[in-house]
Amino acid sequence: MSTPIRIAILAFDGVEALDLAGPFEVFTTAARMARRIAPDALDGAATWQVDCVARTLAPVQARAGLRLLPSLDFAQCASADLLIVPGGVVDEAAACAATRAWVAQVAAGSAITASVCTGAFILAASGVITSHRVTTHWEDTDDLRRQFPALQVETGVRWVDEGRTVTSAGISAGIDMSLHLVGRLAGAALSERTARQMDYPWQPE
Repeated sequence: MSTPIRIAILAFDGVEALDLAGPFEVFTTAARMARRIAPDALDGAATWQVDCVARTLAPVQARAGLRLLPSLDFAQCASADLLIVPGGVVDEAAACAATRAWVAQVAAGSAITASVCTGAFILAASGVITSHRVTTHWEDTDDLRRQFPALQVETGVRWVDEGRTVTSAGISAGIDMSLHLVGRLAGAALSERTARQMDYPWQPE
């Protein structure tokens, strides 16, 4: 049995629903497609472990009111291979000492840490991105530059891959970035099959 790829997606009050659900759908679909591509070699459920992680196990209320149930809390998830930090209304999450500490801890041990949209503000507040090339939602690029002037904020791109850190533009761009990350973790064939299964018009950059 393959060693699981552990994917942790941060959940917090005010999260943009698609910022979280888009990557969740990509990685859980990739798990199913991995099994279809090589049913004798892979156990999809064992190979991809995807969890939504919040400060506590209490329901999280997304930006538009959707309520989400995290599968793990910070104490139950001390590490991950891939950390995804969604955006939304991030002021409280970025100001929360427990959230910043957890993000910094998990990012320090992860192979890849990624953000969707304004999740970049949480990564910056946690000290995970400092002088990196990054992107965020087009409406927030000036604010990101103003708050964190050492960052190299790029516009007009769907995602920016800096190796251990990857950031995406707004909302739906998180799906593009997640498909890109599937390719990094498991190869282009799986990312292409995942996009096809989702009926998503993905264009690798």
